[in-house]
Amino acid sequence: MDTNQDLPAIDSHRALQIWVTENLKMLPLPERAHGTFFEECCYIILHVPRSPKANRRGSSDLHYWIGKEASAETQGAAVTSVQRLQEVLGEQTVLHRESQGHESDCFHSYFHPGVVYRKGGRASALKHVETNVYNVQRLLHIRGRKHVSATEVTLSWNSFNKGDIFLLDLGKVMIQWNGPKTSISEKSRALALTCSLRDRERGGRAQIGVVEDENKATDLVHIMEAVLGCRSGSMSAAVPSDSVSQQQKANVRLYHVFEKGMDLVVQELATRPLTQDLLQEEGCYLLDQGGFKIYMWQGRKSSPQDKKSAFTRAVGFIQAKGYPSYTNVEVVSDGAESTAFQQLFQTWSKEPDGEKHRVGYKRMQAKLDVSKLHTQPELAAQLRMVDDGSGQVEVWCIQDLQRQPVDPKHHGQLCSGNCYLALYRYKELGRVQYILYLWQGLQTTIEDTKAMNGNAEEMDLMYHGALVQAHVTMGREPPHFLAIFQGQLVVFQGCADNGGKRPPISSTRLFHMQGADSLNTRTMEVPARASSLTSGDIFFLVTTDVCYLWFGKGCNGDQREMARMVVTIFAGNNTETVLEGREPPHFWEALGGRAPYPSNKRLPEEVSSTQPRLFECSSPSGCLVLTEVVFFDQEDLDKYDVMLLDTCQEIFLWLGEEAGEQRKEAVAWGREYLRTHPAERILDTPIILVKQGHEPATFTGWFVTWDPYRWMNNQSYEEAVEGSLGPASAISEITAEVHNFQLTRGPVDNKAGPSTLLAFKSSQESPENDLMLGHRVDGKNPSKSPSEGCSSSAANGSLPRERLMHQAVEDLPQGVDPARKEFYLSDSDFQDIFGKSKEEFYSMAKWKQQQEKKKLGFF
Repeated sequence: MDTNQDLPAIDSHRALQIWVTENLKMLPLPERAHGTFFEECCYIILHVPRSPKANRRGSSDLHYWIGKEASAETQGAAVTSVQRLQEVLGEQTVLHRESQGHESDCFHSYFHPGVVYRKGGRASALKHVETNVYNVQRLLHIRGRKHVSATEVTLSWNSFNKGDIFLLDLGKVMIQWNGPKTSISEKSRALALTCSLRDRERGGRAQIGVVEDENKATDLVHIMEAVLGCRSGSMSAAVPSDSVSQQQKANVRLYHVFEKGMDLVVQELATRPLTQDLLQEEGCYLLDQGGFKIYMWQGRKSSPQDKKSAFTRAVGFIQAKGYPSYTNVEVVSDGAESTAFQQLFQTWSKEPDGEKHRVGYKRMQAKLDVSKLHTQPELAAQLRMVDDGSGQVEVWCIQDLQRQPVDPKHHGQLCSGNCYLALYRYKELGRVQYILYLWQGLQTTIEDTKAMNGNAEEMDLMYHGALVQAHVTMGREPPHFLAIFQGQLVVFQGCADNGGKRPPISSTRLFHMQGADSLNTRTMEVPARASSLTSGDIFFLVTTDVCYLWFGKGCNGDQREMARMVVTIFAGNNTETVLEGREPPHFWEALGGRAPYPSNKRLPEEVSSTQPRLFECSSPSGCLVLTEVVFFDQEDLDKYDVMLLDTCQEIFLWLGEEAGEQRKEAVAWGREYLRTHPAERILDTPIILVKQGHEPATFTGWFVTWDPYRWMNNQSYEEAVEGSLGPASAISEITAEVHNFQLTRGPVDNKAGPSTLLAFKSSQESPENDLMLGHRVDGKNPSKSPSEGCSSSAANGSLPRERLMHQAVEDLPQGVDPARKEFYLSDSDFQDIFGKSKEEFYSMAKWKQQQEKKKLGFF
């Protein structure tokens, strides 16, 4: 018997495929139904990233989704189906269990601009989403910041609260009510979802009204009251967010799960920090991330029974711990781990031990391609270099809480007791770009650090917010910081003299040089004793009489050549070259005598192979909350956001131009992220502030695509609201239909009887909230005119293309919205000109729509 005979065919050309389960059958959903889920159903979602950059780990994601009203029988059938499908797909698939309202960030990342939860079961789900259906009357509760969801709730004022957004959908009219406690980013994202519903379900033909202030939108409130009844009593307060803080996610525990006789044993192995070698390929392991998420890891040599029981064991663990039944479960196989799982461990490498050094060697060789950095941002991101460091440099030392310019002769000569600002200028795409490095010595005071940050903000204002600010700690300098000093970076112990000049060398000092060329060399002062030496590197022993160049046995010719350049910094001393094992007696006397020191060659620093991750930052209750965007792109950067991009070696904080007061918290959020990371990250990891419109290639190179001109077409929320409403003349054309649209009786607990939508006068105080049903913006009734027939044609979407394409606003027919000229084409003309249906076009991102409209003469 073929156990897979009921499994659906998988389309290898589609990134996202969704099925609703019926018994043991999986019934496919069309793309227009993606993102809408009925609460009595279970769904199976398969995502296979199409972009090679987004799919470097080589695995796909398979989710089964449980509606909150789904029966036990329906859930059981979904589990069986998803396991059978996983067997067909192979072990390079990550399995996820998702529960309505508590889905993983990975799940939500598939659906832009959000998901909609509908009442009903399989019969409703299989009807799909029908376009141009207007006999609708529903209330949607919209929640979420980066990941937005809309849940169908009871048509009643009792469903409302002050902290969320609600959408009253009446088919021809959609009214978005914004709670007084909602943020502008929440309003903006809710409006994007409202517009998406209008375009997908109404073919873009419904009119949208927005209620910001009920006193200024009385017309819209009257319509709402006609449906919901008169509101009595006070409205509920804002519902507290159930988001999980980074502190909770930092609590990780690893368990070994195995059978002993007839018993299942769950044995705790380790807590934070976890190391990859704890996972043995013969075993199965359970990782509990603070009760927030449960991972099941399956070794490649674990038994088939262990693999088959993964979900069951995870659910049993959740019940035994008393965790909520909706706790997310992710099952990963050896070699196909998700990035989120990998980053719970201190380091993660897919390379065999013998290959690690070869990988490090390849990274070192990549520096030879610095000439391509401007044209290859992906290479710039991997090398952490915007260019070869040949731009202009200015350096200031923080002294007496002020910045003092440092003489160019002493650039790169820093002191551990000071803070410095280094401004770097370079050109990219013909435009001057800036990076301001904030370098902090390990012996600086809190006052100096605050002064450095304050001076950096002053400089940022001077440059109108164009500075990329990179916070760098002594000893953790990124490659580009080393490159701007062309290998001449030397860090002295102590504090600088006036003017930022390093103090004179008046006693025996020992300096450790690491690097092999001008792009990766740093020299740090270390204690002047023999135990500080290392055979794999080069040291400068500076005394009052002579400067010894000590070459360890493990150093190569490039290192020795670089050392001869660096030694010139210690001018005024006679130079003497010393080879390890042939030191003169005076050399050891200056170090206080011989002593043991490491004789093995220093291995290159191991770099984690995990992929970068992008998060939205917020702090709703004083604790950092991060929402991940998986398979991210530039479109996921919203101007109201502060976004954190973790590349393992650096932390980028991207500041949207409308992020407001949140921008001030960005650096603190970056440090809290490092401090609370489950893998106990290095706290001195560089933190780089990037502002919208001033992104360096080291940031943009981590994105699949990047359009440097995209921000030029970025609408504000107010502009989006105004654009969604449409002109009064266009709205007036549906007045007759609206007058005849009979509303059903409202909820029995409200005093609302049968009613009709009435025509209301305009609200002069708030034009963006006007829903002009039968009235013009000026408050006058529109009179019939000879062009009325043309207006009717416009409303019906049947104007000839020559009256719309390449036409100025004043030349358009009456009733045509200049911002949506393409909407008035017939469906056949639209398909012919745009090569796609209106439904497909309006499901695209707004900026992509605008690009096509510009190209085809409709902008």
